Amino acid sequence: MAPPFPPPPSRPSPNPAPIRRDPDVLVIGGGVVGLFCAYYLRRAGNGVTVVERGPLGGPQSCSYGNTGFVGTQGALPLAEPGVMAQGLRWLLNPESPFYIRPRPDPELLSWLRHFRRACNERDAKAGFRVLVDLKKRSLDILRELCTPGDLASTFTARGMLLAYRTPQGFEKARRSVPGTVASGVPLRVLEPGELGVLEPDAEFDIHGALYNEEGACLRVPEFVTGLARTLEGMGVEIHERTEVVGFEVAGREIRRVRTTRGDLSPRETVVAAGTWSAECARGLGLGLRLQPAKGYSVTVRAPANAPRLPVLLGEGKVAIVPLGDRLRFGGTLELSGLDATISRRRVDGILRTVHTYLPKLESTEILETWSGFRPCSPDGLPYLGRAGPYRNLSVACGHGHIGMGLAPVSGRLIAQIVAGERPETDLTPLRPDRHGGRTRFRLRS
Repeated sequence: MAPPFPPPPSRPSPNPAPIRRDPDVLVIGGGVVGLFCAYYLRRAGNGVTVVERGPLGGPQSCSYGNTGFVGTQGALPLAEPGVMAQGLRWLLNPESPFYIRPRPDPELLSWLRHFRRACNERDAKAGFRVLVDLKKRSLDILRELCTPGDLASTFTARGMLLAYRTPQGFEKARRSVPGTVASGVPLRVLEPGELGVLEPDAEFDIHGALYNEEGACLRVPEFVTGLARTLEGMGVEIHERTEVVGFEVAGREIRRVRTTRGDLSPRETVVAAGTWSAECARGLGLGLRLQPAKGYSVTVRAPANAPRLPVLLGEGKVAIVPLGDRLRFGGTLELSGLDATISRRRVDGILRTVHTYLPKLESTEILETWSGFRPCSPDGLPYLGRAGPYRNLSVACGHGHIGMGLAPVSGRLIAQIVAGERPETDLTPLRPDRHGGRTRFRLRS
């Protein structure tokens, strides 16, 4: 069987030490979702091994260079009414926030068909309710996990600003506040003068702003590497630069997982490999409707007049997060396959948007420009649950651009599924087969 993953950027050493112990549960993927799966599986008493195709928290990981936003903001699914029409207008603009590169790709076309069906008011509202619930549960987990100890410095929960430059953009956002609040998101319109109190150093050129007191962020990749150290202290085995290259199946069970560091025979397997989950599942005859949505971030040395709080630039679809002596700008969603090329025009578009909203922000040294792949499902909801027809396979992927804010509860739900417990929330909207989901299946022994 051909390896289900494309080669990672950082290759394993020529003779890596073999993995010598079979775990109760093997987690494929060492990003933030996979690590939270391992955390709760271990807390439930399982022996857990995590394999990650590259360096843990490395640049190949979606958990490396994003803005780390968590909390209740950003729960609106990507698939919402009007987004297809907007996407077509943006299609010809290489600096636009949402860009689809035209190409003859059957998987992309299938994804777009499901995406188009999900772009309606009923599904968007239902998805919003699901995501708000998951994000609230995750925020509670992060508050408990990060309040004491080594992870405290990687979690900030001081609220979040939403800035709107145009009267039309602000009026649309203002009208949405009552419905958003009724759904459980504590959003409010800032009164004149409040923005200056919250941000005394930054000077915005905007029409108005909203504030979400439940806005929070994680400092990445420090949170990811810190969580990994916590897991190792709990007895979880983490193997970096370890690729899964195949599976052996008997009946309805995965009996063996082949890796570049030897074969493993876990009782349970969890696929939480982000964008690469689709290729991994394909090796088992399963089809997950995932597209790699490339996002960009630019990290600069923090200027003296930088915002103190995380900020979302409404119409520009750009996020700003302060990271101590650094400031990070993140944005764009580009469906261009597994093309890791960094487009200078898209980076310039992000920087131009930032300076439109913050025209007096001091220019400082660019420390890093990064792009990564966010695993997006067509309806914007993650895939969580048992992956039929297998009895001992679970899936946790498809978290899109809000994976940091959904990972904690996703890990807890996976642990409940593996334990045979009733999940704390209804998983029907998240089932892995909701968009079809099987490419082929042969019983092998």
